[in-house]
This record gives sequence, structure tokens and C-alpha cells, in this order.
Amino acid sequence: MKKIIVALVCMIGLTAMAQREKGNNRDQMKDLTAEQIATLHTKKMTLALDLTSAQQEKIKAIHLEEAKARKAKHEERKAKKEEGERKRPTSEERFAMENAKLDKMIALKAEMKDILSAEQYEKWEKMQQHRKKKGSKGRKEGHKARR
Repeated sequence: MKKIIVALVCMIGLTAMAQREKGNNRDQMKDLTAEQIATLHTKKMTLALDLTSAQQEKIKAIHLEEAKARKAKHEERKAKKEEGERKRPTSEERFAMENAKLDKMIALKAEMKDILSAEQYEKWEKMQQHRKKKGSKGRKEGHKARR
């Protein structure tokens, strides 16, 4: 009986460790340049949506712009953290950040609608919804793990 309990405890521990390792894809992306990230994202979209070369070029430009913005934001947060300046944003700052994020999402949707065919756009929206669900699930699990 003791052996069974010990084996169960070991299995639970190994499973928990394996789940933590699963989320390290973002850590690997931090080492890549904005150009590399844009290329990878574009190729993934090409595989999923069967993009033409003209569509690939336009979408790569969008991904490059997004990747550069994300890298800059990451460096800014990193610098603030090292300086010890990191503080919680006020409600007005949170509103402004969320408003800016939503404006970017609206602009991205409009650009994608112009670039993609109706069928591709519909598939892209489904991919975005799936990605959003997957991301929110991961964030919830991440918050549980930190507590």
C-alpha cells in the first residue's frame, strides 16, 4: 500500500513539472529578432490559410510592425523593473492602455479583411478566437501556479 501511495505522489509531481515546461514557448521566442518572429508568424499563417506571395508580403509587414512594438514594450518593462520604477497603473492609465489595445485590434482586423479573401478571413477569425481562448486559459493557470 505504501508503495502505491509513493508511486502516485511521484506521478503527480512529475505531471505538474511537465505542465510547467509546456508553457516555455514564449521564453524561446524572446531570443528571436522581430524579423525572425514576423517570418515565423507569416509562415504559420501561410500554412493555415494558403496565402499567396503578395498576401505573405503584406502580412509579414504587419507582423514585423507588431513584433517590433512588442519587443520595444518588453524592453521598456524590463528597464523599469531593473530600475525599480515598476508601479501599478492608475485607472486612467489602464483605460488608455486597453483603449489603445482595442484600437490596434480593430485596425488589424480591417487590414486583414483587406488582404485576405472572405474564406481566408473567416478562417483567420476562427484561429484568433481559438488563440484567445487558449491564451486566457494559460494565463489563468499561470496565476494559479504563482500563488
